[in-house]
Amino acid sequence: MDYPRKPTPLAFSILDAFRERWSPLAFSDRPVEDEKIRILFEAARWAPSSFNEQPWRYVYATKTDGEARERLESLLLPGNAWAKNTFLLAVTFAKKTFTYNGKENRHALHDTGAASAYLALQCPSLGLIAHQMAGFKVDEANVLLGMSDDFVPGSMIAIGYPGDPKDLDPQLLEREKAPRERKPQKEFVFRGKFTS
Repeated sequence: MDYPRKPTPLAFSILDAFRERWSPLAFSDRPVEDEKIRILFEAARWAPSSFNEQPWRYVYATKTDGEARERLESLLLPGNAWAKNTFLLAVTFAKKTFTYNGKENRHALHDTGAASAYLALQCPSLGLIAHQMAGFKVDEANVLLGMSDDFVPGSMIAIGYPGDPKDLDPQLLEREKAPRERKPQKEFVFRGKFTS
């Protein structure tokens, strides 16, 4: 299967890694090599974080991990059932307090998101795709995956090789084929002061 590319309508030239990253829905169940999995988490490792806390934790399972994989799949909401086909599923967690002083780390989810973005940006260079999801049973994730209350779930991530979009149901295929869109900068960038 060829790597899925989707036209990216740019206002300005950006790095190829940003242009190539998008969130497909069609995944193959082809195994992802252990070395590639380690490379992805190495990319996440080098994300910036407040006080270098690195508050992120990833709990993942592959299709070969039996009960561990079943636990992760059981967290998916019905609208994300398509993700069961992917080889690797992960849930991100952010540590709510700083290790060095026990105080609240209000940047923890932000930093965990940055680590996951680094991971996703690494995927295309390895021929992999990633899709982050909010649609999972957040309230059950800590207990089911063995995380303490000092951690808050962030997102669930499907990671794997591209699949054939023709295997998607019609509604998902429509989403897969939809053009990439983003708000123009003038809607979210403000110099000096926010203006509505």
